[in-house]
Amino acid sequence: MTTSPSALTLDFMQALQSLTTKIHATSHLDEILIEISAPMCQVFACERITLYTVSDDGKDLLAKVKTGLEGVKELRIPINDRSIAGFVANHKQQLNIANVYDEAELQSYSSSLQFLQLVDQKTGFHTREMLVAPILNDGDGVLLGVVQLINNRTQQPFVEPMLQGVGLLAKTLAVAFRQRQSTAYPFVPQHKYQQLVVSGALSPAAWQVALREAQKKQQDIEKVLQEGYSVSNAQIGASLALFFGQPYEPFRRERIKPLDILKNLKREYLAEQQWIPIDESAEGVVVMTTDPERVRGGALQFFGTRKLQIRVTTRQEFLQTLEQFFGVLDASSIDTLLDDMNAEDESTPLTVDEVSAAQDNEVVRLVNQIIVDAHKQGASDIHIEPYPGAAKTQIRFRRDGQLVHYREVPSAYRNPLVTRIKIMCDLDISERRKPQDGKIKLKKYVPTLDIELRVATVPTAGGLEDVVMRILAAGEPLPLEKLALSERNLQRLKSVIDKPYGLFFVCGPTGSGKTTTLHSVLKYLNTPETKIWTAEDPVEITQQGLRQVQVNSKAGLSFASIMRSFLRADPDVIMVGEMRDAETTSVGIEASLTGHLVLATLHTNSAPESIIRLLDMGMDPFNFADALLGILAQRLARRLCPHCKTAYEPDAKEIEQMLAEYSSDLLGTPQWQADPEAASQKLNAEWQQAYAPKGRYQLYKAKGCDECGGTGYKGRVGLHELMVGTDAAKKLIQEHARVAELLSCALDEGMRTLKQDGIEKVMQGMTDMAQIRKVCIK
Repeated sequence: MTTSPSALTLDFMQALQSLTTKIHATSHLDEILIEISAPMCQVFACERITLYTVSDDGKDLLAKVKTGLEGVKELRIPINDRSIAGFVANHKQQLNIANVYDEAELQSYSSSLQFLQLVDQKTGFHTREMLVAPILNDGDGVLLGVVQLINNRTQQPFVEPMLQGVGLLAKTLAVAFRQRQSTAYPFVPQHKYQQLVVSGALSPAAWQVALREAQKKQQDIEKVLQEGYSVSNAQIGASLALFFGQPYEPFRRERIKPLDILKNLKREYLAEQQWIPIDESAEGVVVMTTDPERVRGGALQFFGTRKLQIRVTTRQEFLQTLEQFFGVLDASSIDTLLDDMNAEDESTPLTVDEVSAAQDNEVVRLVNQIIVDAHKQGASDIHIEPYPGAAKTQIRFRRDGQLVHYREVPSAYRNPLVTRIKIMCDLDISERRKPQDGKIKLKKYVPTLDIELRVATVPTAGGLEDVVMRILAAGEPLPLEKLALSERNLQRLKSVIDKPYGLFFVCGPTGSGKTTTLHSVLKYLNTPETKIWTAEDPVEITQQGLRQVQVNSKAGLSFASIMRSFLRADPDVIMVGEMRDAETTSVGIEASLTGHLVLATLHTNSAPESIIRLLDMGMDPFNFADALLGILAQRLARRLCPHCKTAYEPDAKEIEQMLAEYSSDLLGTPQWQADPEAASQKLNAEWQQAYAPKGRYQLYKAKGCDECGGTGYKGRVGLHELMVGTDAAKKLIQEHARVAELLSCALDEGMRTLKQDGIEKVMQGMTDMAQIRKVCIK
């Protein structure tokens, strides 16, 4: 006796109703497949059912696949026309396939439609018929997943009432999905970007719109959130960290490529797997990833028993890190060059002849790329430090006054590297026992970059040579107002250099910005009515209107000889790069006394000490006192990063310590010697009025962010000590007074010492006391 179609439909609908009840009673989405799969197969008379959910980014389907003895595994399928489930998700339409291996049938739906045979091949299961339906949210039509019925037990194509029933099943599953997701967070889907909604960075409605937009345009959901909804990487990263239970790792511009742990890993593999090792420490290998699940499977085969420290990141920052480590895939990439060099046999050092023969190959490109990278990173100096034996050559950059590691070069290339630099600055490549100095005009070798470098080679132990290259500052000089001078120092400086003749010095150690300051003074004085001559070694900054002469000792052009020629060339202002000997200083004093304004630098620690240094050279104290206009001592301290510096309220002890350090320089002045307590109270009152008008002091401390490479500091700020040649100071100079007397006189007339100026800039939030103490030693 056969069953009538109406009876079959009634029985089927009753069974489907019972199945719907069981689905709604299931507490977790994963249980719908694991616990309800057997009843599902019985109702629809099929051999298997696969349930897909949409991935968090809306680009893939995630399937829980029953694979026999292997248990439940996750399968990821892109939402596109290249798979049956992907086609259904992409077009949001039901599909009934009579034979998944019939290419002609598949082509009738889409020319790119294919059946993914991977699961069949791995499990031994043979798929024949397939009925697939999209799971859509009721109302807005957002895709939630796909349900897939596999192999009708009659071995015939699926027909009614299964075709109608699978649509009803999809609606039931959509309701179940929504109910489970709304249990913890009403109106918010449970996904790895959930915290964006919980924190208020994104409204629930905006999330739904963004998800639909990502699905419709087939775009990365993170890209949609960033471009269309102003969600930052940091906000996405915080949400990922909460979801995965792993710390968030942002992209850092200053991160150095860990060559040792990346040497066996290819860019293409890491891009596909979405993880990349970024550091190694005693705690283990730090791995950055967009999904920790991807790391646990693939990374172990590369790192063995080493512990992994997983860090989650956004897709954009992952790609930035990948690009940072591997760069553009061309021969000019520094890492590509070093990878090629590491592949060479390091046991056979190259000779000078071999290097000369390879001038157009990797050594040439390596040196060029090192200099280009240093310039891009804002470095002032490049340090190349070879070590004996098989040890690699270290390369370091000085940025904002601090040395930072850049790269390591294989030991076989240490001599060719130094030789190439010597060739570029026309030094003797056969001389390795004596220091040598030279210059490189990089435009000759890298036409796109017009910079000059001052090069010094120094013989070191083991018959090796260190090289230090200083990148000379180029371009327009800074206006005086941009030098971070205090308002008082700025006005006093202008009053000094406005004089028609006299001698003005800028002093400080190497790298303290003396030349920059002098060129800012020259920019202030540079008018069409003024003739300005400069003698420099080297000419670092150029200005229109200046007549600049490069010192050349080999050709007999010394500072002294150039200055004598200037006196016959009708100058108004003369600038001397450095007064390093008695002859140059004597000519400078002579020029200043005969109606010229003379500017010069000195390598001394403070303004009062500069006077003693010049007198010790044998200068006549009366002529020198008459000529002196003023001395500006300066230092450069690291500036707090404006993007991340953090305000805090210091306690009374910290303020007392800063007041004590500030007032220690004033103890020798008449005011403090007469009544220290009254002077201290006056200073305290001045500070409160200037820096704590509401009764509270506010200072800043370093924190660290992407802009400053995590250091908390970005750029440098000038500290200044301006001593003016007043009548009282000139009288002390003529009497050969001691440094303490000169300092007391200058402080009594309103000078601020370097440390005092630095402390004032700490109070203004430019830097912190740790940096002031580093550069201001008493």
